[in-house]
Amino acid sequence: MAEDYYSILGVNRNAGIDEIKKAYRKLALKYHPDRNPSDKKKAEEQFKKISEAYAVLSDPEKRSQYDQFGSEQFNQRFSREDIFRGVDLSEILRDLGFGFEGGDFSRIFGFGTRGRRTRARSTSQYEDVFSQQYDKYRPQPQKGEDVHYSMSITLEDAAKGVEKKISLPYAGKTESINVKIPAGIQSGQKLRVPGKGHPGAGGGPRGDLYLTVNILPHSAFERKDDDIYINVPIKYSQAVLGTMVDVPTLNGSVKRVKVPSGIQDGTKIRMKGFGLPHFQKSGRGDQYVRISIIVPKNLTPKQADLVRKMAEEGL
Repeated sequence: MAEDYYSILGVNRNAGIDEIKKAYRKLALKYHPDRNPSDKKKAEEQFKKISEAYAVLSDPEKRSQYDQFGSEQFNQRFSREDIFRGVDLSEILRDLGFGFEGGDFSRIFGFGTRGRRTRARSTSQYEDVFSQQYDKYRPQPQKGEDVHYSMSITLEDAAKGVEKKISLPYAGKTESINVKIPAGIQSGQKLRVPGKGHPGAGGGPRGDLYLTVNILPHSAFERKDDDIYINVPIKYSQAVLGTMVDVPTLNGSVKRVKVPSGIQDGTKIRMKGFGLPHFQKSGRGDQYVRISIIVPKNLTPKQADLVRKMAEEGL
């Protein structure tokens, strides 16, 4: 988080220009690198910070913008050149005895302030110092926030893969995005769509979109991993004698499956390769036909006689 300019200078938010200038003079005298040869690095860092704070708060227009946007947004909106444009520190520093007179002060601070250094200290030395210090505090481009979105699809969509269009709000506008859902996706699985999140700050890249896919319950099929199960009821006589049953599949076709004689209730018949595709892999799961034998609740007299005869025969 960017530091508060008022706190850096030690003044309140209602301070007048004279109070701000006085605070800067006091701190510049304290932290000027020439006054701190034994701790020059720390002094140079603090001197850069108080100069930047003074450049903003001593200018009514910049100060108004700063008060409106706050530290972080202000530094994202205004470049180094914007902050120091029109600011002349040479008069204050000269009054403090640091020997600056008209000329190109920008060579020292790396921005468009005017003044000429008359002391023998190397200009390039200060130029390097303040460029480095500014880079430390200058807001860096930041990646935008990620967006999380949930979507529901059918089991058929999950089996074949599908492309969906979603609408997301960004900065007061709505953006339509086409998203491809791969075949074989599991319920609750997340997909990452790079660069479709919120815009970044300071020219940074957009965040990502994370899409959570939920698969709706199916009226006929039950999914377990990449296999699917379907219940198929048959009559008692069909279970005893064997039969053929028509079984629907996820792709919409119907397959005829042989039920062997003497099959037991709950037995599963495998239909190889009729399940869901393996996610981002080759091959498919299987479909299982779960047999349930119907026991009649009400019998006609004729049916009852037949069952009694079967019982007499040991069936």
